[in-house]
Amino acid sequence: MAHQSTVNPAPIVTPGALNSAVSSPRTTAEARALYLKLFSGEMFKGFQNNAIARDLVMKRTLKNGRSLQFIYTGRTTAEYHVPGQSIMGNDAGAPPVAEKTITIDDLLISSAFLYELDETLAHYDLRSEISRKIGYALAEKYDRLIFRAVTRGARAKNPVMKSGAEEPGGTQIQVGGGTDANDAYSATALVDAFYDAAAALDEKGISTEGRVGVLNPRQYYKLIQQVGENGLINRDEQGTARQRGNGIVEIAGIKIYKSMNIPFLSNYGTKYTPSSGNDDTVDTNVADPGNTGDFVGAGIEDAENTDSGINNDYGQTSDFANSCGLIFQREAAGVVEAVGPSVQVTSGDISVVYQGDVILGRLACGADYLNPAAAVELFAGVSTKPAQFGTVQTAANNAGYQ
Repeated sequence: MAHQSTVNPAPIVTPGALNSAVSSPRTTAEARALYLKLFSGEMFKGFQNNAIARDLVMKRTLKNGRSLQFIYTGRTTAEYHVPGQSIMGNDAGAPPVAEKTITIDDLLISSAFLYELDETLAHYDLRSEISRKIGYALAEKYDRLIFRAVTRGARAKNPVMKSGAEEPGGTQIQVGGGTDANDAYSATALVDAFYDAAAALDEKGISTEGRVGVLNPRQYYKLIQQVGENGLINRDEQGTARQRGNGIVEIAGIKIYKSMNIPFLSNYGTKYTPSSGNDDTVDTNVADPGNTGDFVGAGIEDAENTDSGINNDYGQTSDFANSCGLIFQREAAGVVEAVGPSVQVTSGDISVVYQGDVILGRLACGADYLNPAAAVELFAGVSTKPAQFGTVQTAANNAGYQ
């Protein structure tokens, strides 16, 4: 009789089990409850959110190294030449130079074990479906880290800080007024904030090319209802084109996207009935629609406590208590990839031994802000600007930072 190892068997995907039946061991009826003689329905897909941040910031590929250096060059001066005087450069030693380094975080993975018999019995394309969900998991994490890096940049000073030649830093703009967090959902207040942001970016010398705004879905839908009224352009776009959230609508030349991965009042994407929302005269309260599952409205995790593989500073939960949107130009942040998003599948002897395959999605990247002047954070619920991010913990404190 062939010997079968019983050492710590890994949890496996059992697509035939109804609600992942928990009896141990599962009976044949439980394990194959969803396998049908004929396909009579459709697969109900969970929440799917494609990555958008990758194309909105600076992306570089890293080879043969653990970090990538970005060089900042400040401004120089112009002066009149004095006849007979040697030209030896300006007295201030301009332009000043600084650097920024983005480090690669540890390998990010998402995986599942697919038992060969389950795949044989399944009446749908199980392998591609699991692969797709693995891709969604990586894309979600990817976007969240980049948007957190942009938020950090909006609160930072420029690395070029030479006396008399300091470059502009980030911008923070309050949505609405006072201490009502519900202002984050006010279309009028959001439009005003977009125009303020556009003016600030102009004043800080940021190119108009590549400017984008990212809001949560509720904010986006509030805005598109105001097309033609509050200064939003692309009024000719109607119907489904206007409602996809793919940069169709613009305010002051800023293309607007929607995402459930932006920091939003200490959550990702949305927060129902904000705790600081106190203006009952404004119809902007957002009630929980119910049955949202375990992933919608998820709180922002403390990176230094839960993700030991993180080597960049992405902030803590408390840092995003009042964040409610981002406006930035592509130079605001950078993402460095050592291993691009990819899928690996076992085969050969491994598949024979385990009678199945491990489907693995992987990604090795790191993100951080580059040019703070190109980043704008929208905030609500307080009248004072959120503070800069705290001091990063060291690797000696087991926080995973460098």
